[in-house]
Amino acid sequence: MPSPDLIWMRPEGSGVGRPAGRSRAEITEAAVRVADRDGLVGVSMRHVAAELGTGAGSLYRYVETREDLLDLMADHVAGEYRLGAPTGAWLDDLVDVGLQAREIHRRHPWLPGLVLTRPVAGPRGLDVTEHVLAVLADHPAPDGDKLVALAMLQAVVAAAAQAEASPVDAMRSARFAAHVVAQGNHPHLAALDPGPADGDPLPTALRRILAGLLPVGP
Repeated sequence: MPSPDLIWMRPEGSGVGRPAGRSRAEITEAAVRVADRDGLVGVSMRHVAAELGTGAGSLYRYVETREDLLDLMADHVAGEYRLGAPTGAWLDDLVDVGLQAREIHRRHPWLPGLVLTRPVAGPRGLDVTEHVLAVLADHPAPDGDKLVALAMLQAVVAAAAQAEASPVDAMRSARFAAHVVAQGNHPHLAALDPGPADGDPLPTALRRILAGLLPVGP
């Protein structure tokens, strides 16, 4: 029966009677390579073992379940953040975290699915949380609101990255919307101003969302 604890609370072992031939880090890095190449659908014990040149059964001595492997992968790529000292400009610092997150999602297109469906925080993920709380240390908002703002930041960036990775679906949806609007039954949709098509909308969107969630004044 799988352990109820997250994998980081369990000692790293290699089974009874055999010296360790692999490590969680090595297995995680192989799983990330598989996911970067084949997507999450390609991540199985068998495929990761093949990436390492070993048998699938041997991996279960290090990782109990595929879910453990997914948690390790998401936390591993969280190590790609560059978490410097807070600058004193909290909104700028949080937008920077969001834009870094988007770059990580772009390098690992499988990641948004995990962020949106398995929001598990491992050691590196908690480093990001600690950084955000340090950025907001002097902000008057309650601690709970700060954590909600971080969760919203992560969700918005993941959703944006997921949409960015499927431009064909976005174009098809836009064509269908234009087709429906042309029939004249949706005047409010027809009157919408989409704004300028050029530029990067994500920083502005993040600023508006974060400023709304973490107001500084009454």
